[in-house]
Amino acid sequence: MRAILLGGALCLALSAAAHAQIARGKYIVKNVGMCGDCHTPRGAKGELLENQALHGAPLGMRPIHPMPFAAVAPRIAGLPAGWTLQQTAAFLHTGKRPNGTEPLPPMPPYRLSQQDAQAVAEYLHSLK
Repeated sequence: MRAILLGGALCLALSAAAHAQIARGKYIVKNVGMCGDCHTPRGAKGELLENQALHGAPLGMRPIHPMPFAAVAPRIAGLPAGWTLQQTAAFLHTGKRPNGTEPLPPMPPYRLSQQDAQAVAEYLHSLK
């Protein structure tokens, strides 16, 4: 009986820790990285379409001078297509994609701490 109670307490503690990690990632995505500004589609009046948050969007800007530039911000809700949780966290920590390349502007070269990168990856993964 005692083992069952201890196991239940451990599950609650792990669940609370996982919830806190996802909440931290959500805060970073929404308030620090402001990822939705590029990765969320906009309506006819320029407003963010929150029901499609982080589902990818065409970028409404272009550089004045010719340069490598991404025309579309990819979907990141649920993780970028084909990326694992660990690859996403590594990208946010190192600024390098799984194949070793860097993202095109306007994506900034984030260098989050390992803990913050993991929190953001877990939050994005939770958005399936």
